[in-house]
Formats: sequence, C-alpha cells, structure tokens
Amino acid sequence: MQALANKRRKKSASGTGWIVTFADLMTLLLTFFILLLSFSSMDTEKYKAIAQSMAVSFGVSWIQGDKTGGQLTLIESDLVPPPTADKDEVVDSVTPPTPDPSSITDEPIKETPAPVVINTGPETLAEELVQQLEKEIASNGLDVSFDSEKVIVRFSSEASFTSGSDELKAGMVPIINKIVTALARCEGDIIVSGYTDNEPITSGRFRSNWDLSAARAVSVVHQLVLEQKIDANRVMAAGHAETNPLVSNDTPENRSKNRRVEIKIHNPECSEGTFNF
Repeated sequence: MQALANKRRKKSASGTGWIVTFADLMTLLLTFFILLLSFSSMDTEKYKAIAQSMAVSFGVSWIQGDKTGGQLTLIESDLVPPPTADKDEVVDSVTPPTPDPSSITDEPIKETPAPVVINTGPETLAEELVQQLEKEIASNGLDVSFDSEKVIVRFSSEASFTSGSDELKAGMVPIINKIVTALARCEGDIIVSGYTDNEPITSGRFRSNWDLSAARAVSVVHQLVLEQKIDANRVMAAGHAETNPLVSNDTPENRSKNRRVEIKIHNPECSEGTFNF
C-alpha cells in the first residue's frame, strides 16, 4: 500500500513540471522585447505632429508636454491655440490662373467715357439778363451774348459816357443796377473792360486812350459794388484802349462800335430755380 501511494504522488508531481519551463520561456521573451525596445529610438517631432492631428480631429484644445521632453498628453486647456495662417496671406499666395492664349485679342479695351458735365449757368444768367434788359436791348443800347464759359453784356460808350469823359450818364445807373440784381444771385468772376477806337485822345485829363478806357471800366466797377450786393473780390477793371476791336476802324460807324464797355461774367454758376423763369 505504501508503494502504491508513493507511485501516485510521483505521477501528480510530474504533471505540473511544465509550468516552470513555460515561465522561463515567458521571462526570456519579455527580456528579448525589452532589449529590442532599448535599441529603438522614438521620433519625438513625428509623434507631436501625429498627436496634434489627432487632437484637432477629436476637438481637443491643445497638446501639452513638459519642457524636458517628457510624455505628451492630450488635455483640455485654456492655452492659446496654435497660430493659423492669415486669411489675407492665403489669398495673396494663390497664383492667378494663366489666361487662355486663344482668348487674348489685339482689340483695345473700350473704356467707359466719363459723363460730360454741362454748365447751364451761362445760359441761365443770359436769359435772366435779357429779360431784365429787354427794353435797352430793343433800343440797341446794349446786347447780351454768351458761350459755354462766359456771359458778355456789351454797351456802347455813346450810351454810357459823354465824349472824352469817364462819368456815367444818369440813364446808365438803373441799367447797371438791374445787372447787379442778376449777378448777385450767381457765382462767377466779373471783369469790366473798357475799349476805345484808334483816334488819339485830345483831353487834358487823360494821357492816352489807355487812361480813358481804364477810367471808364473803373466807373462801371464802382457802380457794380456801390451797394455791396456783389462781393468786390469778384470784380476786376481793365483798360484795353484801341486793342481787340470788334470791327475795323475805317469808318465813323465802325469806330463807334469799337468804343464800348463790356461786363464779362466768367463761369457763372446759378443754382436751380434761381430766377424762376
């Protein structure tokens, strides 16, 4: 009986002997893999890039790691997110598409012409002056003309001054006052010019036709600014003597036409509805 019991114990003991061998094998394999791991090196920068990409994909705010190069972890934080490219810089960096050579033509590019601004001031002012001076124009005492830049009121020296004098006739004062009323309601520079014929002057007061023409222009200017309805800074007087004649000075009638005084309003600007025609 004793021999049978010993035999059974020997069989039981021999059945678990493989565990020791298996444990030794696992230990050797673990040691082998640890040795392989110690030989390998980790690419930290590549790991950071992969970790950052994963953080963006999963909505994590930022990737944080210690300054000594320790383990990187994905955490939620209030740190400033990594800088992103400026939208304007991205737009500027885009290369424009290359035009199709077949679409290029030699025809010049048609430019849209700028709108033409027409100054209606000269016409408006001229119409008002014609209405105000209708009787004087009918009697050939003066005339009114205009172009795109100016209005001219021209009256003869015989209707305005006595021979060889620079004093306005009494009948000219109300006429000039009508002109003042119209000019005061429009902007624009005013030049009063005096002219004579080519006959030498015999007056002891004036040295030449230059003095006489300038004095007559000054007399008209004085009447224009007398009541201060027109700013004196707008007005200028000029004497031209026998220069710039309207017609040739070969007959008494033509010389009479050349003896004149002109009021020129340059670039008049009248606001809409100024005169209410």
